[in-house]
Amino acid sequence: MVENNMTYQQIALTGHVLGALFYCEPDSPACSDIVAQLSSGEWVAQWPYGLETQLMPIAALLAQDKSDETLEEAWQRLFIGPYALPAPPWGSVYLDKENVLFGDSTLKLRDWMAQQQVEVTLEQQEPEDHFGLLLMMAAWLAEHQPADLPVLLAEHLLPWGYRYLALLQSDAGHPFYQGLAELTTLTLTHWQHELQVTPAVIELYR
Repeated sequence: MVENNMTYQQIALTGHVLGALFYCEPDSPACSDIVAQLSSGEWVAQWPYGLETQLMPIAALLAQDKSDETLEEAWQRLFIGPYALPAPPWGSVYLDKENVLFGDSTLKLRDWMAQQQVEVTLEQQEPEDHFGLLLMMAAWLAEHQPADLPVLLAEHLLPWGYRYLALLQSDAGHPFYQGLAELTTLTLTHWQHELQVTPAVIELYR
């Protein structure tokens, strides 16, 4: 049981950290300290997943400055627009034939959240299947309803999450977000292994 508690504590910690980086502006109160720590490289010794040989190249990406684009500009380009996003962070873009927001997969997630009494406070009308929101939801479940966490991962996050991260890694055009995609892929792989989750096989349309 102690091992299980440690597993959930690590998922809660890493889910909150990574989720905030995907969901919030890098200079926001929720993110600025996290960005500073990840950029410094001091996090490597504390990160609960991966070998040092895996984490050091990621740390180098996260610490790298990009002279022609600030981190805030990159976040705007990758998560807000106004142009087409290279890797849209919403599940239904990958899971629905029409690549739409608020698609059937979003409604399934919403129904599941209602059944499990999982509430998310959104600042605006937006889909609940945002990648960053789902990571933070996983962290919340690890802390409060761990029995429901495997279903969230297997049915609502992992079926498309790795594809999203692969696109972000290849198309981000900024070292910080390439590093973030790599670190999140590594972390999700460990979550999946430790909880023995088998992702649902769902056709992807992107």
